[in-house]
Amino acid sequence: MIDVDEIEPLPIFSDAPRTALARACRYAADVHVGAGEYLVHEGEICNFYVLLAGKLELTKRLRDIERVLVSRTTPGDYFGEIPILLGATAFCNLRAVTAVRAMCLDPQAFRDLYAAAPTFAATVFASVQERISGVQAFAATEVSPAVTVVGRCLENECHEIRDFLASAHVAFDFIRRDEAAAADVIGGAAGPEDGGPFVRVRDGRLMVRPTIREIAEAVGLGVRPAAGDYDVAIIGGGPAGLAAAVYGASEGLRTVLFERSSPGGQAGTSSRIENYLGFPTGLSGDDLATRAIAQASRFGAELVVTRTVTSLEVGNGTHRIVLDGGDSVRARAVVLANGVSWRTLAIEGIDRFVGAGVFYGAARTEAMAVRGQDIYLIGGGNSAGQAAMFFANYARTVTLVVRGESLARTMSDYLIKQLHTKENIRYELSSEVVGAFGKQHLEAIDVLDRISGTRSHRETIAVFVFIGADADTAWLPDKILRDEHGYILTGREMQCAARS
Repeated sequence: MIDVDEIEPLPIFSDAPRTALARACRYAADVHVGAGEYLVHEGEICNFYVLLAGKLELTKRLRDIERVLVSRTTPGDYFGEIPILLGATAFCNLRAVTAVRAMCLDPQAFRDLYAAAPTFAATVFASVQERISGVQAFAATEVSPAVTVVGRCLENECHEIRDFLASAHVAFDFIRRDEAAAADVIGGAAGPEDGGPFVRVRDGRLMVRPTIREIAEAVGLGVRPAAGDYDVAIIGGGPAGLAAAVYGASEGLRTVLFERSSPGGQAGTSSRIENYLGFPTGLSGDDLATRAIAQASRFGAELVVTRTVTSLEVGNGTHRIVLDGGDSVRARAVVLANGVSWRTLAIEGIDRFVGAGVFYGAARTEAMAVRGQDIYLIGGGNSAGQAAMFFANYARTVTLVVRGESLARTMSDYLIKQLHTKENIRYELSSEVVGAFGKQHLEAIDVLDRISGTRSHRETIAVFVFIGADADTAWLPDKILRDEHGYILTGREMQCAARS
């Protein structure tokens, strides 16, 4: 319990009316946390905290490094006034260095005290400008990236590296091979004709044409299971898999998640998800994945990336999961959340342009490469619509090529309305891409009008494909029941199939 006699001597409350302090105490929480625990995480709705005992520090992540902004050790030091006054979320973390006791007021209780105690309000407001200046100085601090990538734009190997780093939330700089700065990164490791890609990590190591797994290991991501036995093993790191990891680990189960690329799945590539429950203004797929990964990690779930599960041996009580490379683990329960695989275009010769102008999914790392260009998106679903909205901010024109006669059959109404607000987004219905041309990378496509039969030639350096996906379950044992499309049966459907 916090009472008036305890907080009245603190400088921040010294001249506040006793009645206002008494009211604040009635609504205040008496918070106790141990060393290393967080009172506030960056991005959360923030309360107002007054330190009563112990030591706190404000931290903020910058290019994958959590840096300390300032430490607070004096009883009466406070935090949270800026987000509350601005109606924003917390711009940094508040972490206990030692055991801490703090007075906590929710935003409404803080506003009530702010209105009832003019001297308290004046003290708080006077500190706002000073603290914002400190944040500005921090934001201007130069911090080297975790990774620097040197390579050629619209080259498959380089695209895969940048796409992985972005989806894995690893901060990186990209330097084109023909830029003068490339020589500073590569040094004498290659001649001018060697296009790489080259990857230099923060510890100084230079890797030439590395695999994705080698990069993941170099930046500290988990690529091997830490144990041989688990309570729960989850196959697939999309939203469903990450949710399972959160629930399993939060219940104290030893939980491991295997993802063939990086956590986030295909949802992680969405530029904006407007109809996700709990986010009235929408959020990006990247933001959704970042939150889910942080939440799963905080509960102790183990995330293993760049590993493909090659087989599952169903046992009596425990099951064996075999990974590419021969590693295996056992688990009492297995959650299958392995998602789907993109359908590919059935166009002769198009495979040689994958990653070099043809991309399956949003591939947002290519935004700079398509700046000022005319680009094409194939598909009429929500993923295509979200990508169109994103790329419209960079490309000169974005054209949706849709086989169907109407977007309304395959795309949400809110998204169709958003497309109409962008002057540089066009769509061609009853059409399909039937040819792809170029030398080292994509240079042009042919588009067929399915009604008139007219075939037109279009110059472009980028095509993004969203034509649906199929179940990726062929590797599963026959004991796991699936429908005619390969999707795993659950619930009533599984019971009916088992009886037949």
